[in-house]
Amino acid sequence: MTDGLILYVPGSVMILALLIKAPTLRRGWDQPLMRAVCTLLVVGCLVMFLAAPPTIAAVNRLTGIVNFSAPLVYGVLTAFSGSCIVLVLQWGGGPPAVVRRATRLTVAAFSAVTLLIVVLFVRGDAPVERLRDLDTYYANTPWLREMIVCYLLAHTVGSSTLTLLCWKWLLRVRPSLRPLRTGLALIVLGGVLDLGYLVSKWAAVGARWTGRDWDGLSTYVAPPFASAAALMVGSGFIVPLVGGSAAWRDFSRYRGLHPLWKALRGFAASSVTTVPLTWWSPIGIRLIHRESVIDDGILALGRWFDPAVRGAAHEAALRQGLPEPQASVVADAAMLAAACRRREAAEAAEAADRTGAHGAGRHPAGADQGLPEPYRLDSRPLAALAREFRTSPIVAAIRRDPALP
Repeated sequence: MTDGLILYVPGSVMILALLIKAPTLRRGWDQPLMRAVCTLLVVGCLVMFLAAPPTIAAVNRLTGIVNFSAPLVYGVLTAFSGSCIVLVLQWGGGPPAVVRRATRLTVAAFSAVTLLIVVLFVRGDAPVERLRDLDTYYANTPWLREMIVCYLLAHTVGSSTLTLLCWKWLLRVRPSLRPLRTGLALIVLGGVLDLGYLVSKWAAVGARWTGRDWDGLSTYVAPPFASAAALMVGSGFIVPLVGGSAAWRDFSRYRGLHPLWKALRGFAASSVTTVPLTWWSPIGIRLIHRESVIDDGILALGRWFDPAVRGAAHEAALRQGLPEPQASVVADAAMLAAACRRREAAEAAEAADRTGAHGAGRHPAGADQGLPEPYRLDSRPLAALAREFRTSPIVAAIRRDPALP
């Protein structure tokens, strides 16, 4: 079992991804893209599990045919290469007729190669079972030699096509489409790792043809490359599907609001902060609760806002070359940070002097009842305000010293 962990682990990850996406795949089964995703994940899982030495031995023993796993693994690997290209064709879109024609051509070509692999194995003679080095052991055996070359060529074409298509697409995708760019980058990285696998295999087989022994490249170097490549390619196809989902967007927003929530939760009303949440509460409910706490905290600090701080921060942001919309958000974040520090300082002074009437004289101008309505923030959405609250150097300076103008 431990001999196959290097392939069982990425195979298990792909099974987990398939289970996670099963509801979406089931609802969208009538869509070619969803069918392509499902096919890729299923075939990818089969490749990882069938290529592991313990599985190879078990399949050979169950069928009673020596090296029966060879055409099985090579055929499934060829199908995986073809399914990758089909998914990219469906993923990239375009005129439906063109996509259908390209998909059918790809399926036909790789199906023919798979059938040819089986025919060549039947014609050949492989009497000695080889669990890890069949490629090199039978590299000079008639018919089996052609079978090995056939699967390597198919995999080279499939992997190279996938990597080049994704690289070209990555160069054209807008930076705002982060999940898609991340997925394409992972697929390209997987293609580079797969290139290491192919180079190792071709070098070892080629060495056998010239009378040299480079079997270690095929037996020990190629499998880690194959495992890492499969993990990257599978993740690359999953990330855009997960990253583009509503749940992932809610999670990203929920995580991005954490600095603002942490700073304001102490000022929000207890009726908002004590809403019961469990660890299994949906991310959408958690996001609504976090936004409510932030909004309530902002309202509670309304009488502590100083427009002079905002104006100074706005001018500083413009001097740094920030565009007007971003400068406005930075200014609101700076005023909010100053209000937090000023109210914390006032409450600390009030707690230290309980003999005064609710800390009279401790609050800054505008904190007492009866004064004009509090200053209102203009910044929306909260995600932009939270981002500048966390990253802006202007806000950081005011958080260190709220007396700064």
